[in-house]
Amino acid sequence: MIDADVVIVGAGPAGLACAATLSQHRLRSVILEKADTVGSVWRRHYERLHLHTDRGHSALPGLPMPRNYPRYPSRAQVVAYLESYAAQFDLSPVFHSKVERVRHEGGRWRIGTATASYSAPVVVIATGWADFPHAPRWPGQHDYRGQVIHSSAYRNPAPYAGKRVLVVGFGNSGGEIALDLAEAKVEVTLAVRGPVNILPRDLLGLPILSWAILQQWLPPRVADFLNAPLLRLAVGSTRHLGLQRERRGPLTMIAEEGRIPLLDIGTLARIRDGSIKVRGGIARFTDDGVAFADSTIERFDAVILATGFRPDLRMLVPDAPEVFDAHGLPLLTGRATCEPGLYFCGQRVVPTGQLREIGIEATRIAQLAKEYLQQ
Repeated sequence: MIDADVVIVGAGPAGLACAATLSQHRLRSVILEKADTVGSVWRRHYERLHLHTDRGHSALPGLPMPRNYPRYPSRAQVVAYLESYAAQFDLSPVFHSKVERVRHEGGRWRIGTATASYSAPVVVIATGWADFPHAPRWPGQHDYRGQVIHSSAYRNPAPYAGKRVLVVGFGNSGGEIALDLAEAKVEVTLAVRGPVNILPRDLLGLPILSWAILQQWLPPRVADFLNAPLLRLAVGSTRHLGLQRERRGPLTMIAEEGRIPLLDIGTLARIRDGSIKVRGGIARFTDDGVAFADSTIERFDAVILATGFRPDLRMLVPDAPEVFDAHGLPLLTGRATCEPGLYFCGQRVVPTGQLREIGIEATRIAQLAKEYLQQ
């Protein structure tokens, strides 16, 4: 049994930020990571990915992102930043350590991996959600002869040259993957099931994130009401493109459903010029394509499911069902839960920037953990 003040599950941005802020309070932490590197999820993202939040609001506590990074750093730059962050704070995760169970026994948390057991009065779950792809199924999919992958397995457009590709979903992954394919001259269609919210990544020269931060103290519906005229002007009409506008504003949608609107970096222009086609929801698969809800049938060589992620952490912490909602997401992240010494970091979608929120939560967790251990 290996003892520590705090055990952290995950060596992504949230896990690293928690370890760094805990070290500032002279608390001994152990980071357990199932992969063999820090930021493993970022390394697997599609190649053209850039942060959708600006550099100035995306640094973790104690280390700004390099000034020579662009406003929206690339995937590779984020990975390099996470590596430098671990080095800066002398963080050495225990790699190849997949946590199987977290249990509360005798006033301490017992964390088990396949090869070792750890004990600590405090545990922080910082697994993120990108390791939990959601891949729905449709009638007829078993007989479809083409390739079906989740967006988490997409890397670049090279394998799709000369093919007809359907991207399912209109979130940021779906919109950017469709754009990536269209820019490579791949024939691509987006399947968009319902109403959408679209935001420009920059508004009046400022990152859209800055607007969300300025308005975070307003009720979401009030902020959406104030922003609506300017956003309509910036985005323009989309109804003639086959995209129905969501009746709720983007901040309300995030608050109620945890769904992030599309931050447009060029997808809309490609839809307007016909490089990306738009269809409705899928009714069923055929042997060589799909039938859409309007009964239109089209042939596709490959289908990419940009259908999001659905982490369910109840199996990881089976003895604490009261800390989770009906879907297995923590009710509280970045704050003390009803289980003594149990914290979650970065496990909820926010409109004010995920990396920024991780930094805020990690700083708060470190202070809470210090106070808890001093009791």
